[in-house]
Amino acid sequence: MHLSAPFIKDEKSRTVIRALGEGQARFVGGAVRDALLGRLVQDVDIATSHPPDVVIEKLKAAGLKAVPTGIDHGTITAIVAHQPFEVTSLRHDVKTFGRHAQVAFIDDWQADARRRDFTMNALYADLDGRLYDYHGGVADARAGRIVFIGDPEERIREDALRILRFFRFFAHYGKGVPHAAGYEACIALRDRLDLLSVERIRAELLRLLMAPDPVPTLTLMEQGGILGHVLPEWHISAGLQALDRLVQRENALDLADPLRRLAALLRPETYERLAKRFKLSRADATRLTAMTGPLPDDGEKAVRQALWSDGARTLVDRFLLSDKGLSRAAFSDIQRWRRPVFPLQGRDLTVLGIQPGPQMGQFLKDAEQRWVTSDFTLKKADLLAAILKKNGSKDA
Repeated sequence: MHLSAPFIKDEKSRTVIRALGEGQARFVGGAVRDALLGRLVQDVDIATSHPPDVVIEKLKAAGLKAVPTGIDHGTITAIVAHQPFEVTSLRHDVKTFGRHAQVAFIDDWQADARRRDFTMNALYADLDGRLYDYHGGVADARAGRIVFIGDPEERIREDALRILRFFRFFAHYGKGVPHAAGYEACIALRDRLDLLSVERIRAELLRLLMAPDPVPTLTLMEQGGILGHVLPEWHISAGLQALDRLVQRENALDLADPLRRLAALLRPETYERLAKRFKLSRADATRLTAMTGPLPDDGEKAVRQALWSDGARTLVDRFLLSDKGLSRAAFSDIQRWRRPVFPLQGRDLTVLGIQPGPQMGQFLKDAEQRWVTSDFTLKKADLLAAILKKNGSKDA
């Protein structure tokens, strides 16, 4: 069977394969799987039968930049015209330690395929587009079956993150009901999720939430007692219903967002606690907690004032999570809004004899509020006149 895909014909990717030797390098993993399914290909990864030191040697001999990004596990990044390609040596796991493993580099393509997690991820393609499928991954990918390579329980014991990966791939690629052996193994070993770092759990959960409709998969996780392990803050009685409503609204506006979807699953009073436990970035934590704020009153003026004080993204978050929702027309209005420039600066007040300090700051704050209340119509002269009047009455 042959695969026709733009990345196979792309001269940059072909340059890397040729540098390594056409018989010693193949495209692998997600790029092959997604091209097979007619999906958008993101990153292009390459597997090679050469050990890492030979990979570096051959890339440099071809005039390519080689960066040892994960050399202990056999990964070298080749850069061609500013585009990175991860090149990983064939390997098998000697010992597994969750995320980390002691590996041995090999030249056996079938052995390399056996160490991969799911059959649909163990697909290879050469420069001619010839597919190499050692575990029935083509049929499974087309049928929407997420199937472990080897014994599911054994593979999960090697790394419990595979439980979450099973559900993440089902959310994005699955059809019908999940593969029974894999699903049952995930449920049986769900306590092993407690061994994972919160960073790994967070990353997988957010990727899962980016599926076109993650609700059916999360429902399966809830039924199997898995969702509560990774997200004890979730709103048991209403979280999935709230997420379902949000997903429909987001999809109508093409606005899928994993952090907002995470918020829909939670009780608002848990946002701050979850942000700390999940070790969210400061920006994401601030955004999450801001989602609990109030909506503006009805009317365009109130919306413009809220846009000024809270920003467009926060307002969109709040509307989409609320009972009101957000129509396409209202969303378009928010997108078109341009933040006006406040007409006063500190130097304008020094002309009035007001020196920098707390007093000036308070005058500017009051003037800004007056300007916003006027629907941004008051001019600099109007604002200065009000300040002068207030300052004069103070002096008197």
